[in-house]
Amino acid sequence: MSEESETDRCCYSCGIAEGDDIKLRTCTACKSARYCSVKCQKEHWPQHKRQCKKRAAELRDELLFKQPESTHLGDCPICMIPLSLDLDYSSMQTCCSKTVCDGCAHANVMREIQGMLESKCPFCRTPSPNSEADARVNETKRMEANDPVAMRQEGSRYYTRGEYRSAFEYFTKAVELGDVEAHYPLSVLYHDGQGVARNEKKEIFHLEEAAIGGHPSARYNLGVIEGRRYGRFERAQKHYVIAANQGHDGSVRSLLENHKRGFVKKEVLDAALRAHQAAVDATKSPQREEAEEFERRFNFRSHCNHSADIAP
Repeated sequence: MSEESETDRCCYSCGIAEGDDIKLRTCTACKSARYCSVKCQKEHWPQHKRQCKKRAAELRDELLFKQPESTHLGDCPICMIPLSLDLDYSSMQTCCSKTVCDGCAHANVMREIQGMLESKCPFCRTPSPNSEADARVNETKRMEANDPVAMRQEGSRYYTRGEYRSAFEYFTKAVELGDVEAHYPLSVLYHDGQGVARNEKKEIFHLEEAAIGGHPSARYNLGVIEGRRYGRFERAQKHYVIAANQGHDGSVRSLLENHKRGFVKKEVLDAALRAHQAAVDATKSPQREEAEEFERRFNFRSHCNHSADIAP
C-alpha cells in the first residue's frame, strides 16, 4: 500500500488509523483531509485552512468549467429534441409545468382540429385552460404540490410586477426544491439589490450554480464579470466558449469582439463557431419548421403560457 494511501486512512490531526470501531470523516470542502472527530477537525483547521481553501477552489473550477451535457432547458419531453434558447419557440404548460416545443404543440393542435377533439395539453392530456383564470387554477395546484418550476414562474410573475421581495422568496423556494434555473433570477436580484441587499458574492454564487446546471445566459454573465470587472480574460474566454457551444449568441459576439482585440485565438474562435452552429442545428426539426411556417402564414400560435425571462 502506498504512503499516500496509508495517510488517507489516518486522522489528519491525531494520526489514529481507521478501523472497525473508528470511522473517518472526509472534509466536505477539499474532499481530501479526513478526521476521526469534530474535535480533531477543529484543532487541525489552522494547519489545514490554506490547503483546504486552495483545493476547494480547484474542485469548484473543475465543476464550473466542465461543458454541460445540455442547456438548463433540456429536451422537449415529447420529441426529445433539444429546446431552443429562444423561448418564442416553446411553451410552458400550466397543468404539468412541462416545456413543450412549438413543433409538438403544433402537431397536437392539428391532430385535435382534424379529429374535432377537445383541446388538451400535448404532454399530460389535461384539458387546456379556457381562460387566464383556469390557467391560474392550474398554477396554484402545481405550487401546492411544491412544483419547483411553478414556484419559479410565480417568482417571475412577482418580478414583472415589481414586487421583488415576494419574487425573491419564490425563487429561493424554487432553488430549495431543486430548480436550477431559479438561480439565475436570484443572481439578478442580488446584483440589483431588489428585494434583498446587494451582495456580489451571492450574485456570483447563483450565477455559477445556474451555469453549472447548463444556463448559458448565466455563464455569459460570468464571462462579463470575469473580463470586465476583474480583468481575468482567460476565465472569461472559457465561459464564453462553453456558452457558445450551447448555442448562445451573445457569447459568440463576445468571442468575435475579443478575437479582434487579440484576446482569442483564431482556432478557438473557429471551434466555438462550429459548435455554436451545431447546437443551433440540433434544435431544429421538420415538425418545428412546419410550426414556424404555419405561424408565419396564418399569424397563429399553437401555444400560450411562455415561461418568463428576466435578465440583469
